[in-house]
Amino acid sequence: MAIMLAVVITSCSKRPVSQEDTLQETPRVVVGYVTSWGDRMPDPALVTHYNYAFGHVTDTFDSVRIDNPDRLRSIVALKESNPDLKVMVSVGGWGSGRFSEMAASEQTRKSFAANCMKAIGEYGLDGIDIDWEYPGTSVAKISSAPTDTENYTLMMRDIRAAIGPDKILSQATVASAKYINFADVEPYVDYTNVMTYDMGDEHTHNSPLHRSAYTLGIGADEGLQMHLDAGIPASKIVMGMSFGARGAREFRRRWSPGMPVDSLPQGYSFYRDMEAGGNPCIIDSTGVLVMAFEDTTSIRLKSEYALQQGFKGAMFWCYEGDTPSGDLRRTIYHTFGLDK
Repeated sequence: MAIMLAVVITSCSKRPVSQEDTLQETPRVVVGYVTSWGDRMPDPALVTHYNYAFGHVTDTFDSVRIDNPDRLRSIVALKESNPDLKVMVSVGGWGSGRFSEMAASEQTRKSFAANCMKAIGEYGLDGIDIDWEYPGTSVAKISSAPTDTENYTLMMRDIRAAIGPDKILSQATVASAKYINFADVEPYVDYTNVMTYDMGDEHTHNSPLHRSAYTLGIGADEGLQMHLDAGIPASKIVMGMSFGARGAREFRRRWSPGMPVDSLPQGYSFYRDMEAGGNPCIIDSTGVLVMAFEDTTSIRLKSEYALQQGFKGAMFWCYEGDTPSGDLRRTIYHTFGLDK
């Protein structure tokens, strides 16, 4: 039995903008992260950019090491069938360290920046994405220092100088807009991929648009507003979306991706949290959330929200979490009007 729900989202944005206006003002991007360890070859359609995850700062703190470079070459080769596709390497990721040591020294920082340009030339890339998680903190069990935030700005300045104005430089940032001086960094970046996901735990939404009884803290709307307030203009904000399911360990053993919500195990039911922004989830008989995920309805609502705010586009983590037919990324692409 198909489940059909209509959801109306009310935004707390300070800048309501019509979809028609924003489409004319800012070229839209759909940025997909594709992993080095994945075994699916991405479809070059329905995205504008692929960020290859990951590259890392080397042990010598002065260059970039890329995971599975042969897979990167195969991703770049997709440009043969879609010449408009942009491919970048994302340097960092959760637990990827040595940023602090690299950025602390002018010599290693500039050497690293020059090596970013070398990688662009060697692999035929369109730019570099920096995903340092996060300057000034060792929450991901990496080295950190009190000067990281200041040095992050210097690193981005040096990378921009090394790759020039015609290559793309982007950054991935935590939803709460911590750790970076955005006003200082803004002149060097083309856009900021805000990771408005991983915002919950096993019993709350992973990527809520607003707060609800099933959220752990802020919603995406608050985090994105924090980025605006910190100095990133709407035209340089790319809203992150999650393509993965997250949930309680005991339920994950019963869940299989793509399971129809009308064939759930006994004692579990589908629930769409309208207060959170249309987020779908699975709850047990006591009302406890046991699985949070996204579907075409919630992705469409998030995309419509991004358009209303005048954002540059959407980013998703990651390609492998989409359906084989690309339903989630197709929803973003169509909502942004990029198939017209």
